[in-house]
Amino acid sequence: MAALRSTTSRLLSSSLRSTLRPCVPARTYATVEGTEPIRKLAESMSATQPPVSEKHSSTIQDPSKSENPTTKTFHVYRWSPERPTEKPKMQSYTLDLKKTGPMMLDALIRIKNEVDPTLTFRRSCREGICGSCAMNIDGVNTLACLCRIPTDTKHESRIYPLPHTYVVKDLVPDLTQFYKQYKSIKPYLQRDTPSPDGREVRQTPADRKKLDGLYECILCACCSTSCPSYWWNSEQYLGPAVLLQSYRWLADSRDEHKGERKAMLDNSMSLYRCHTILNCSRTCPKGLNPGKAIAEIKKSMAFS
Repeated sequence: MAALRSTTSRLLSSSLRSTLRPCVPARTYATVEGTEPIRKLAESMSATQPPVSEKHSSTIQDPSKSENPTTKTFHVYRWSPERPTEKPKMQSYTLDLKKTGPMMLDALIRIKNEVDPTLTFRRSCREGICGSCAMNIDGVNTLACLCRIPTDTKHESRIYPLPHTYVVKDLVPDLTQFYKQYKSIKPYLQRDTPSPDGREVRQTPADRKKLDGLYECILCACCSTSCPSYWWNSEQYLGPAVLLQSYRWLADSRDEHKGERKAMLDNSMSLYRCHTILNCSRTCPKGLNPGKAIAEIKKSMAFS
């Protein structure tokens, strides 16, 4: 009897579930039997709705024309390795200063974005920190991001790559030799004695102050490429920027390899090709004084 009751209850429960289950329609899948109706529909839509132009399909609004534009001409050095037989040339661009940022780098970026995308130059931070946009502007080596555009529209600005360097393309100089020389001075702290307490090697505020005006160098090469001595002897003379970096480690009280650093400079070319012309100190966009650093190295070499 118990088995009969359990079988009856199972049958009743299954019948109740089937009667109470909601009706769910079976999922259907779209099938295309022929593409002719779709093609006709597309043709009819294209006939009634002409294609939208690129000008109106973009979310970027075209700049409106100024009523009284303030135009200025920029002459930019151009040369491409893709056409090595062609001589370098100066190409002229005219911009409305009312639609351009205040710096020379803003003008170059606008030329590349809106006028001539083939223009090539280096840039990165736009804040005078990276040194990438170093170039010769109106006869002065400087950073394009720190150089203001002269508001005198009659004055036509001329932009060249850093002087006396091999040109990779347009405004991009080849600084391979410059960085090799920087590597040669071992620009890092050299110590043999570990810190007594295992922490960082500390120095007094007075010793730390000696590094002011040295560690701020961003290696833009503006000073080295403005130095006639570096033009003439760039293979052997280290140049103002690298010598300033060298003195930065000679002046550091934590460094213990000063003798080796001085021995590397003790020859007729690495240091003593400096003739105190001081173009380096005049052109430094960070306001540093490489000439003074070189004089300090010579003085320490004389009294050591």
